[in-house]
Amino acid sequence: MKIFYLIKKEFLEIIRQREFLFMIILAPILQSIILGYIVTTDIKNIPVGIIDLSSKKATVRIINRISSSGLFKIKYISKVNRDVVNELKRGQVKVVLLFKDRIKSGYTKGNYPDIQIFLDGVDSNSSRIAAGYFNGILKNHIMNDLRTSGAVPLVKGKSLIRFNPELKSINYMGPGIVALLLTIITLFITSISLVREKEQQTMDTLLISKLHPYEIYIGKALPMGIIGIINLFVGTLVTVLWFNIPVRGNLIYLFISAVIYLAAILSYGMIISVFSTSQQQSLFFSLFSIITFILLSGLFTPLENIPIGLKWIVKINPLGYFIRIIREIFLKGNGIEYFYGDLLSLGLIAFVISSISIFNFKRLISK
Repeated sequence: MKIFYLIKKEFLEIIRQREFLFMIILAPILQSIILGYIVTTDIKNIPVGIIDLSSKKATVRIINRISSSGLFKIKYISKVNRDVVNELKRGQVKVVLLFKDRIKSGYTKGNYPDIQIFLDGVDSNSSRIAAGYFNGILKNHIMNDLRTSGAVPLVKGKSLIRFNPELKSINYMGPGIVALLLTIITLFITSISLVREKEQQTMDTLLISKLHPYEIYIGKALPMGIIGIINLFVGTLVTVLWFNIPVRGNLIYLFISAVIYLAAILSYGMIISVFSTSQQQSLFFSLFSIITFILLSGLFTPLENIPIGLKWIVKINPLGYFIRIIREIFLKGNGIEYFYGDLLSLGLIAFVISSISIFNFKRLISK
């Protein structure tokens, strides 16, 4: 039962290093809260400039509707025409609305003004979302006016949104943040486990301890797995309670998926640790790997946007499968029959990476 002493040694090594202790205990809590507010696609407080050259009463109502929506922050309302391009170049506003009367034969025409929306397209995603907000506000205003006047629209559209009816991006990003934190902390700590032994010249002590190579491997990886499960629990608890994210599925499926995913990440971290000659080198490879995992996981960008030539990397990225599974459980409440394909793919990746990791670990200790 010497393996338990090795596991105890690993925990003591982590406790003695205060920076790791902070990373393990406090980092998941702080990062879950901070990232939950930052990593969002919701657009709020968009700075807007308004140039009102119209004499229509509807203009005032539309401006009041925009200012009371909570989505926009009106910087100014000008009754004098301005250079729109220069206003956007200065960067004080992201959107400029221009209201002016429609003129026909010297008279103003219609009850509504012409409305031009000028958007700063540097951030194309925010511009598209802002344009959608404006179109929705204008459409609702015109439809309300029609109903007030007694007119009945010929066509009435109604949208039915399932699983995330309020369209809160935190409900979509929150589960991904939990998976991201689990990856970062576990991979960083695991990648330096063997390197630390090399630098402290205690690797030979392990080799003469009459422990089987598999016992040394498990003794190194198991404590990191336990830490990963604790981080998963803390991150999920903080994310759900702090941001009121619904959990519709069975958390047992989440635990099973997390164990399989941890097997892949721990094994990958052990591979980095085997081939690295210093802690700095292992941290560099870990950082490079994490960035690649994140960018090709579908956490921030749809996987459909990834070029065909890089699709093969997506297929072998364990983080992508785990994020899809955790979103299925959180948002849709699906059982394992809905995502067993992703779970099998994740298990296959974990098996391959674990096999490669154990093979290289045995080569290391046989030298």
